[in-house]
Amino acid sequence: MTSTVDRTQPGGSGSPSGTGHRVLRLLRSSAGIAIAMAVMNVGTYAFQMVAARLLGPSQYGAVAGMMALLMVLSVVQLGIQATAARRIAAAPEDVAAIEDTVLTATWRAALVLGAIAVAASPLVWWLLRLDGLLPAVLLGLCVVPVTVMGGQAGVLQGERRWLPLSLVYLSVGVPRVLIGGACLAISATEASAMAGVLVASWLPVLIGTWALRGRRTDAVVTAHDREVRRDVRRETAGSSFALLAFVALSNLDVVVARNVLDEHQAGLYAGGLIVTKAVLFLPQFAVVILFPSMSTAGESRAAVLRGLAFLTGLGAACVGGTYLLSSLALVFIGGDEYGEVQDKLWLFAVLGGLLSVLQLLVYAGLAKRGRWTKYLVSVGVLALVGGGSLAATVTELAVTVAVVDVVVVALLVALQVFRGRRGTETVAVEAA
Repeated sequence: MTSTVDRTQPGGSGSPSGTGHRVLRLLRSSAGIAIAMAVMNVGTYAFQMVAARLLGPSQYGAVAGMMALLMVLSVVQLGIQATAARRIAAAPEDVAAIEDTVLTATWRAALVLGAIAVAASPLVWWLLRLDGLLPAVLLGLCVVPVTVMGGQAGVLQGERRWLPLSLVYLSVGVPRVLIGGACLAISATEASAMAGVLVASWLPVLIGTWALRGRRTDAVVTAHDREVRRDVRRETAGSSFALLAFVALSNLDVVVARNVLDEHQAGLYAGGLIVTKAVLFLPQFAVVILFPSMSTAGESRAAVLRGLAFLTGLGAACVGGTYLLSSLALVFIGGDEYGEVQDKLWLFAVLGGLLSVLQLLVYAGLAKRGRWTKYLVSVGVLALVGGGSLAATVTELAVTVAVVDVVVVALLVALQVFRGRRGTETVAVEAA
């Protein structure tokens, strides 16, 4: 039964309470995920922009390198999230066993990875030529909350609980720019930047813990449950490997730049990568929304095609906009200090567009538990490091990365076509 709501009364659409209800309804939808992830990515981008302006090319290059390594070190987060989302969407009858396994394994993995990362901080200090050891230690500590957040987000994504997942994503980006920016304003150093990132990284964990409160772990565990849990662990390992390869492919170029170019040129390259990350992160919500469908029989092929069409079109628009409005883009990456890279910003937008398509194809492979995806992307990583080490300028390195990305994307598209044809032939044989 429907009722008429008086817009002039408390709780009506014209009141603050009514506005709040509309916001909550929006965040419960897939459109809300898109908005939340857009805000998250804007916050992440804004933090990089603030850091680039306050630190200058040389020091910002070091911070960009640490953020890239954080993505690599927290790859288990992505593997756990992908596995949890796929398994819950594909097998909702096993949701209790899957959730218990995911949340327990997430905390264990987070603590182990955090300890390893802190122990390796002298190596990071040497590799990125940091001002001191403290930034590298803070980087290692960041791995713990980032990994935990991935497991929590995976459960929420698989259950398609868009409201709490939206809140988790909102709490990733906004606090990073506010807390990180405040730390940099107090002291414009590499250590201050990473301290801000560390504090901000715990807020999504608090929200995820609240959203998943009340989960029962004392239920009787059957033999089937134990088999499900073993399979979830195996799949998490495979997914993490594939996503490690993707994260390495999308982030190690800044580490290569830090080692083959001088500090100023490496800082310019890191500034250009702000455009790359903006174009990569802008449509990331599409992967989050489409992944459960890509994991479901009957929906997968259409979901992949919709994603490819959307990402290709958006990437082309971003490249054209960056080329025509390079002076405006320069303002957002740090201003005149990065003027030497202005005429190359469209190339960095190309890198972002290619990586967004590549990310979708990697997740399409994970949705079908394909093995070849991780091998092809891993070969791309080796080609990037090997080819990138021969670069002598910002342009040479960017072109090398673009060529590697194009080849890997082409191979993954061919792999998708092959899988589609094999699936069609299997269905035809079964029907006969």
